[in-house]
Amino acid sequence: MHLSRRNLLATATLAAVPAPPPHGRAAFRTGFEVLAADGYRLLDGRKTGIVTNPTGITRDARHIVDVMHEDPRVRLTAVFGPEHGFRGTAQAGGSEGRYDDPETGLPVYDTYLKSGQALADVFTASGVDTIVFDIQDVGARFYTYIWTLYDCMEAAALAGKRFVVLDRPNPVTGRDARGPVLHKEFATFVGRQPIAQAHGMTVAELARLFDKEFLAAPVSLETVRMTGWRRSDFYDASGLPWVPPSPNMPTPDTALVYSGTCMFEGTNLSEGRGTTRPFELLGAEGVDGRWAAAVNELGLPGVRFREAYFAPTFSKFAGTTVGGVQVHVTDRAAYDPVRTGIALLVTARKVWEKFAWRPDDWIDKLTGSDRVRTMIDAGAGTDEVVGAWRRELAAFRRVREEYLLYG
Repeated sequence: MHLSRRNLLATATLAAVPAPPPHGRAAFRTGFEVLAADGYRLLDGRKTGIVTNPTGITRDARHIVDVMHEDPRVRLTAVFGPEHGFRGTAQAGGSEGRYDDPETGLPVYDTYLKSGQALADVFTASGVDTIVFDIQDVGARFYTYIWTLYDCMEAAALAGKRFVVLDRPNPVTGRDARGPVLHKEFATFVGRQPIAQAHGMTVAELARLFDKEFLAAPVSLETVRMTGWRRSDFYDASGLPWVPPSPNMPTPDTALVYSGTCMFEGTNLSEGRGTTRPFELLGAEGVDGRWAAAVNELGLPGVRFREAYFAPTFSKFAGTTVGGVQVHVTDRAAYDPVRTGIALLVTARKVWEKFAWRPDDWIDKLTGSDRVRTMIDAGAGTDEVVGAWRRELAAFRRVREEYLLYG
C-alpha cells in the first residue's frame, strides 16, 4: 500500500490522540482530538473554514490548521482570524487583516470588529459550507473571543452556514458563575449579552446558551464535547501546553485573576500591562505599602497581596516606576477573583487620593452596568457591592444550568 506524505501525517495525527485508560477516568481529549479520532466524519468532505488563533493546537503543539490542511479527509479552504489575528501577531485592539497564510497558502479573513451582515458577507465570500470554531477562552465575560463566537454564530445563521464548535477547557474551572450580570444597555464587544462576569462555562456550553437564549434566529449548531474534563479541573489537569490566547495572557495564572483584576482597565491605575505579570501586578505612581496592608486586612480567602514596585514597558505609566500590589493566589479552589477585584478597587480608592475612573466610564462596560462605579464612589464596602448583584446572578445560574455539558 502506498502512503502519501499527507496520509502519513494523518495517520500520525490519529496515533497521537491518547486512548482512554482501561480503568477510572477517561483520558482528556479536546473537541479537536475527538473530531480527529472520529476521522473528521462531522465535516464529511464539506468545504470548511475555521475561526481560530494560536491556541488552536494539538497536545504536541502543532496548530490544528496545519494538521487539518495536511489531512486528505478535510476540505479546509479558509481561516478566519479574530482580535490579535490567526497567528497572533497583533496587540490588543488589533488584527492581521486579509492575507494568504504563508504556511498553508490558505486565505485568511479578518473577523475583528465585524458582525451581523458584514461578517455574514465575509463567510459567503469565502465559499465555505461549514464554519468551525476552536479558540481557547479564559472564562471572563469581557474576554472578546466569546463574543467573536457569538458574532460568528449570528453571521453563520444569516449566511445559512453550518457551525461547529470544538470544545476546550475553561482554564479556571467551570464550577460556578460569579460577578455581576451584564445589563443590555451597556452591551459592547466586551459584553454582548447578559451573562455573568466570570461565567464558569466552556465555549461549547456558551454556544448552546447563545443559540437558544440570545440569537434572533437559530444557527445550525453542532458541538464536539471534550472527554475526561470535569468542572472542577484547572487548566493544568488537561496536560495541554499553554499558548497565550492574547499577548497579555501569558500563563494560566493570569487567567486565574483576570476576571477580577481586569476591572483596573477602567481606572487610572496600571493593570500590569507592559510587565511580565499583567493583571497580577497593579499600581500607580505614588501608591505605597498601605494598599497591600489594607487589602490583606480583609482576610480574603485563597489570596495574599505583596507590596510591589514595577516599571511598565508600555501602556499606563510606561517607563515610570510605580507602586502597588502583586496578587498571590495561595488556594485557587477558595479564591474568588471577582470579589477580590472589588476589594482591590474599594481599598485602592481609600488609600490613594488620586484614584479615578477612566473618563469614558470603561468600568461600566467591563462590569456591565454603572452600579460598581457608583456604589464605590458612594463609599460602599466590598460586601455591599458584591451583594448588590446576588439576585441577577442567581437568575443567570439557573439559566446556565440548562446548557452545561460536563459534571
